[in-house]
Amino acid sequence: MATANQREQGVPPESGAGRAPTDLYAFAVRLRRMNGEINRLVQGFAGDHGLHATDIQALAAIMDADEPMTPGGLRRHLGLTSGAVTACVDRLERAGHIRRVRESADRRVVHLHYEQDARTAARSYFRPLAEATESARSRFGEQELTVVVRFLEALNEELAAVRPKGG
Repeated sequence: MATANQREQGVPPESGAGRAPTDLYAFAVRLRRMNGEINRLVQGFAGDHGLHATDIQALAAIMDADEPMTPGGLRRHLGLTSGAVTACVDRLERAGHIRRVRESADRRVVHLHYEQDARTAARSYFRPLAEATESARSRFGEQELTVVVRFLEALNEELAAVRPKGG
């Protein structure tokens, strides 16, 4: 099926003979759509809380980190300058989403922690996303979901290795 943009530009549909429902184009379209829907929700949360989209990415990185996140780790994860990370961390701390903690013997080391009240607010806001995910999951069996998770893990690994041109 042609996208609205393809129809508008008179581009013939790419579906049909020779196109597999799991080819690269099919994945690209669905990943863009999913990314757009998630971004719409993230932008709404950011706007409601006086934050930038980058701040939400920082919160996700802090929440998902295997070990306590540091400003330097956040800088590397987000690909920002140290000044931009400082501004982001300052905004998040002022808004009550995170706190800086010096919990190592080396007082120069700062860990960033997601505040429980902010985490609760985020869970409440993103509950529809969780419910939509659970609804979609319920349409698949455990074996299928295992493959989906494996695919997403592999895609994230590949994407993590991609570097912007010139960067």
